[in-house]
Amino acid sequence: MIKKVAAINDMSGIGKCSLTVAIPILSALKTQCCPYPTAILSSQTGYPKFTYLDLTSQMEEYGKTWKELNVSFDTIYSGFLGSIDQIDMVCEFIENNKGAYVIVDPVMGDGGDYYQTFDDNICNKIKDLVKISDLVTPNLTEACLLTGNKYHTSYTIEEALDLAKEISDLGPKRVVITGILIGDEIINLGYDRDEDESFSYSLKYNNKSYSGTGDIFASIMAGLITNDHSLEESIKIASDFIFKCIEYTGKYDIDPNDGVFFELFLNDLTSVN
Repeated sequence: MIKKVAAINDMSGIGKCSLTVAIPILSALKTQCCPYPTAILSSQTGYPKFTYLDLTSQMEEYGKTWKELNVSFDTIYSGFLGSIDQIDMVCEFIENNKGAYVIVDPVMGDGGDYYQTFDDNICNKIKDLVKISDLVTPNLTEACLLTGNKYHTSYTIEEALDLAKEISDLGPKRVVITGILIGDEIINLGYDRDEDESFSYSLKYNNKSYSGTGDIFASIMAGLITNDHSLEESIKIASDFIFKCIEYTGKYDIDPNDGVFFELFLNDLTSVN
């Protein structure tokens, strides 16, 4: 039986991110991706011009209809949420699907700062969502925003682990902090409170950065965890996949907003047992 993942995120027509990566990746990992769109954009917000259709007014009815159809989900995976109202709706959706495993990618910022549409009020509300999650996947900036720690640019593994434990204290049993740069390596760190263990996985950093890689990472994690892969194995598979995509995409002179050529490597995911 194929398991269902409710993927709550925006949809951007140009720029590979959010639902446009979640749908093919979750499908490749042999799960049914059930999109729950929060907004529709002509192009993701890194581009100099984009249209934005806020779907907040539709989200409550959308989730209510699923409930009336008696649809159940194995996993709920949330990404970009554009307002406090949307966060409240996702919290209610989780409450109405008590058996689901909850994965939250707390999209708020990068490089030490909020994205342009986020602020402390939304961050505090996202904490409410994190509290009822099972797994969260912040980058270092988001980890600091969730814990109230000051961001800096030279983290040790020990400092990142302390951040992960602080986030876990909010509620989630598992935390993965992504994009830790140490020397010429980029590291993703996992912490499992129930198992009282942590592990890190490092790859060579090639100084390339593309839009959507965080969404690709979280989507792979969602698909693998849904199908009962371990946290450590899921981190390794997701990290290796993104490394391969970035290494290949880096051969071409493209706008980083366009994202990586992940489509060429989906076979790697369909072959995962």
